[in-house]
Amino acid sequence: MDRNSPCPLDKEYSDHISALLSPPPPPQSVQEYYDEVIEATKCTGVRVSCSSRHGKGVYANRDFTKDELILKDQILVGAQHSSNKVDCLVCSYCYRFIGSIELQIGRRLYLQSLGLSTSKHCHDDTGSSSSINMNENSPPEEVLKSLINGNLSLPYTSQFALPPVIACPGGCEEEHYCSQFCAESDWTSYHSLLCTGSNTGESRRSALLKFIDHANGTNDIFLVAAKAISFTILRYKKLKSLQGVENEQHPTPDNSNKSDFSLLLEAWKPVSMGFKKRWWDCIALPDDVDTCDEASFRMEIQDLAFISLQLLKDAIFDIECAPLFSLEVYGNIIGMFELNNLDLVVASPVEDYFIYIDDLSQREKEEAERVTQPFLEALGDEYSVSCQGTAFFPIQSCMNHSCCPNANAFKRDEDKDGHATIIARQPISEGEEITISYIDEDLPYEERQALLADYGFSCMCPRCLKEQPK
Repeated sequence: MDRNSPCPLDKEYSDHISALLSPPPPPQSVQEYYDEVIEATKCTGVRVSCSSRHGKGVYANRDFTKDELILKDQILVGAQHSSNKVDCLVCSYCYRFIGSIELQIGRRLYLQSLGLSTSKHCHDDTGSSSSINMNENSPPEEVLKSLINGNLSLPYTSQFALPPVIACPGGCEEEHYCSQFCAESDWTSYHSLLCTGSNTGESRRSALLKFIDHANGTNDIFLVAAKAISFTILRYKKLKSLQGVENEQHPTPDNSNKSDFSLLLEAWKPVSMGFKKRWWDCIALPDDVDTCDEASFRMEIQDLAFISLQLLKDAIFDIECAPLFSLEVYGNIIGMFELNNLDLVVASPVEDYFIYIDDLSQREKEEAERVTQPFLEALGDEYSVSCQGTAFFPIQSCMNHSCCPNANAFKRDEDKDGHATIIARQPISEGEEITISYIDEDLPYEERQALLADYGFSCMCPRCLKEQPK
């Protein structure tokens, strides 16, 4: 089998791959797309515009003051890190914490007692882990199960009510939701093709589990790429179904229907807008890999993607969407996440809960801590692990870099979901471009430029122009 293609290679198939990976549509079409996205997200304080200088950029439609919220950008495709699922039970669609404070604490301590909690492990750059001594002060198993099943309540948790846990519509035990809306949205957007529940056929379920196991054991960015492909396939099927309904209601003799591939291109459009490079070309060289071994390292990364793609193809391949399963497209999808992703972070309400206990009056605090202190001690210093993952945000991904940015991409205390939060770090005037830093802007000039080279450009922001060697 040709490693660059999951099906026999012919000119039409090759042309379709090239079309999927061609530059985004003309500026007017790009503008119209982002206008629709901004209208849908109600982020009317900004606009996306294209320029010949550096492509897309985000600009202010009004003045912003320092520390003001500029926008909350909704996730197009994202996923919680597989290892993080052990420590945090969140909605698989919006990433809000779900259940109850008791469930969050009991579940984590119970899994920790089984040696599964990732917060008790050290991770190196390759993703491998080495165990740290487990906390032996964990409460008895029956106490933890009482927390999990709701038979044991902790003081003051009514102040931190969380959404209920809604099961996956397909019956899998991996995904959970905060509402029926999120469950149905995830199902129709991605999960119906990736569900390993009892409603999935045995052969497909087995293939999916092999793909997931490989991703969990190597790099869970493959899970996000699988979501992007599933998202596109399901959009394609919906567009084709709508066209069929339209034909039945308004039949035309002139054969003016869009071709199947035109519909696939339309379904692919949201993903096509992200800047792409092949993963094995753009991934940063690890510190422990010598430059003389770079070619070998990048070939290993390509081989890893090839294996992942074959496993995904075995699980969800759709002949009508065959170009999506080429190694070239798959590599570019993963590269898009490598270059455009913003870390998905949602703060744990468990931290807020223990801070609340600590701020009570002395008498109330002492009474509460008689119950809560054993759990806090068992959780240890990392009692407030946040939900963490990788996500692609349509508007945020259009923001250009500056080593002296006027905005920050981070979460605020009141943000309870996985949306990207962009905050003004200084006053921003109407019409001014909104910039963020892709790297640690406190680094010296040479280090910043070296890191930004992985993104494919040399920074020419005012600070870099001032600091560059004469």
